Amino acid sequence: MSMEHEIARRRTFAIISHPDAGKTTLTEKFLLYGGAVQLAGSVTARKAQSATTSDWMELEKQRGISVSSTVLQFEYRGFCINLLDTPGHRDFSEDTYRVLMAVDAVVMVIDAAKGIESQTLKLFEMCRLRGIPIFTFVNKFDRPARDPLAIIDELEQTLQLHVCAMNWPLGDGAEFRGVYDRQRRQAHFFERTPGGAYRSPVAVHDVSDPQVRERLSQTTYAALLEQLEMLDAAGERLDPALVASGDMTPVFFGSAINNFGVHLLLDAFLDFAPPPRPRRSSKGLIAPRHPAFSGFIFKIQSNMDPKHRDQIAFLRVCSGVFTRDMKVFHPRTGKSLRLASSQRVFGRDRETVDTAYPGDVIGLVGHGVFGIGDTLSEEEGLAFDPLPQFPPECFALLHNPASSAYKRFRTGLEHLLQEGAVQAFSLTDSLQNIPLLGAVGVLQFDVLQYRLESEYGAASRLEPMPWRVIRWVHPDDIGQAAIRDRKLPTGCRLATDAAGRTAALFNTDWELRYFTEKNPAVRLTRLPSVLQRVDNDGDVA
Repeated sequence: MSMEHEIARRRTFAIISHPDAGKTTLTEKFLLYGGAVQLAGSVTARKAQSATTSDWMELEKQRGISVSSTVLQFEYRGFCINLLDTPGHRDFSEDTYRVLMAVDAVVMVIDAAKGIESQTLKLFEMCRLRGIPIFTFVNKFDRPARDPLAIIDELEQTLQLHVCAMNWPLGDGAEFRGVYDRQRRQAHFFERTPGGAYRSPVAVHDVSDPQVRERLSQTTYAALLEQLEMLDAAGERLDPALVASGDMTPVFFGSAINNFGVHLLLDAFLDFAPPPRPRRSSKGLIAPRHPAFSGFIFKIQSNMDPKHRDQIAFLRVCSGVFTRDMKVFHPRTGKSLRLASSQRVFGRDRETVDTAYPGDVIGLVGHGVFGIGDTLSEEEGLAFDPLPQFPPECFALLHNPASSAYKRFRTGLEHLLQEGAVQAFSLTDSLQNIPLLGAVGVLQFDVLQYRLESEYGAASRLEPMPWRVIRWVHPDDIGQAAIRDRKLPTGCRLATDAAGRTAALFNTDWELRYFTEKNPAVRLTRLPSVLQRVDNDGDVA
């Protein structure tokens, strides 16, 4: 098959949501309906079912949460689907934001009882900034839910998007029977399966069919007819061009855990989501059909196979054709590399891959060679735009309590830092060589300590530090008296990051303002100026 054909059939997307909205459950149901798994394991029923394919890490299985992003590739309806499941918790925003740089569309999951929540809104803003098409799934209609018209209105008002309801719920809670497909004007009635582990049998009827009235309560049926009439008169029509530009979101209703409405969402998504798109680089926009291979590393994961202390670098193919054993340029090191060990990843399972096309996500086995954000290309001098970075908001010293385990401690910490699990600093003028870690949220520290012990056999002790605000010092201002003579507010410190750049640590925003007012000649930035900056609200500046 031609390269053009392979590009056209790729769909690379992520699922985003606030924690507990049903993101990982929907991921598993996509795999079920796509034929990639035969038995779905939802997050909430893990003890009775198999663990979810996307949550493969032992900690994720124990806690029932996603703490890292996962890549899943499968074929369905002639499409090659690259699906990325992401953490919902805000403490892992960095991992999620990196994933959003590697996808061409997203499915946004919303809890039908809660509407748009804070983390969903932050992730939406990042998608909107990049013009990523957004498909919305309003989940959990098998429970008491808000009025669907109110949900549509909230989407329009809060997100400032055109909204098109692709289907409509047939009741909610105990009365939820299925969904009405507005495009084909058909009512889909679903039957529950044990634990939602298998595809739900479905009966399809025209809305005027007497069986529709028989299967719904009188109140639900009357409300359905009234709401459909309102939508037909005043609702938005589907505009594929607006969807592609990210200015319209198609909205689907259903229940992921019971499989209600999942296949309608998946089929419509494949029909209207875009194939791989051009990427910005140092040489301008690089189109997928550009003949030279190129791609970038957006994630690194250690110990996916506990039997081997290897690392997998996840690469998004942006242009050309990847072939195993090919030679590429690695701009960060200035070296040429041979990509001999390439793999297709499905959760924690992997197999050798010989060829990959734009839109594909493949795993490259490396041992500290790759870094997050690295560009790999057949074309010398090509570098894709840097990935977003975040200033840490929590800091702690990490102690090694057992000298006999020092090597395991250092090796494990080095690997986890390469993943970007946390950021590492060294305190200036410190007499002790104890690593200072920075994170967006404290849960990142918990995960780091758990993985150090479970994967490397190294216990650790965390000593929380008081700093909550970090600013990098402009390289030209390091010689200023306030920095040279350590004239910072009491309790504040200077530190260097992993790249040797100087940063100032403050306890409060007030201390930061006080320092900048007293020392206007010292320029401070939220991140080093060479990096792309992400503000607290998720905007890239």
